Amino acid sequence: MKTVKSKITASGNGLMTNLRADVEICPNVSDKKEGIRFFINGKMIEAKTSNVVSCEHCVVLANVEEGAGTKIALIEHFMAACAICGIDNLDVYFKSQGYEIPIMDGSAKYWVDLFNQTGYQGEQAAVKPVSNHFVFSHNNSMIVLMPNQGKTTITYAVNYNHPDLKNRWVNLDLDKNLDEIIEARTFGYLRDLETFQKMGYSKGVTIENTVGLTDDGGYTAALRSEFEPAKHKILDIIGDLYLTGVNPLGLNANIFVKEAGHALHINFAKNIEKSL
Repeated sequence: MKTVKSKITASGNGLMTNLRADVEICPNVSDKKEGIRFFINGKMIEAKTSNVVSCEHCVVLANVEEGAGTKIALIEHFMAACAICGIDNLDVYFKSQGYEIPIMDGSAKYWVDLFNQTGYQGEQAAVKPVSNHFVFSHNNSMIVLMPNQGKTTITYAVNYNHPDLKNRWVNLDLDKNLDEIIEARTFGYLRDLETFQKMGYSKGVTIENTVGLTDDGGYTAALRSEFEPAKHKILDIIGDLYLTGVNPLGLNANIFVKEAGHALHINFAKNIEKSL
């Protein structure tokens, strides 16, 4: 199993609550696959689809067998970083009031860089390539997974009320643009921010961690790459699908996604995980 070489500490604020979270990321050197595990208030919450209790604004986990009172939120970018780095065993301890994974710059870049700087021990568990087709749809949204002879590719279609993101397709090619996916930041409509904050969400949004889509067709910050917000959706689905316990980047699959979000990602993951 692959884990980090040594203990890591990291601190930052939550995107939804703006509460500070201090996390201690520890190697798990078990010779069996135990996955990504979070520890908070004396409870362990495993990163798995059956522990997802909400997808409304971000992915929220709780140990449903013990009740959903203790939870971990905004795990998708961290999970994507673990998948990208091939980490399959890791223990994460929360040491402060905050229960969100720190948002950092709104992408997976901070975590990927941190893991790479720390180094690794062990070998990633082998992933059996898929041999069947899977299709999941709801209203106008759809996810299709098909076997591929080569590396996993992901093609994602978005259709937002923004000139750059109207009927826009973006792709992940592991040999060409993985860095653009890793550094793609979370996003939202600038006009919705005040409303969300009055509802108690998005309290930690800043110009550094979120790309705002403006009513004049622009952005609140310079993009790191073309169509960055759409590329962030690829990052999200990598993290969400990793809740199956199987690294989606090792499936040797072509994954096509049309106008989906966390809820559809998780429903798709639940429907296919027994076949992986």
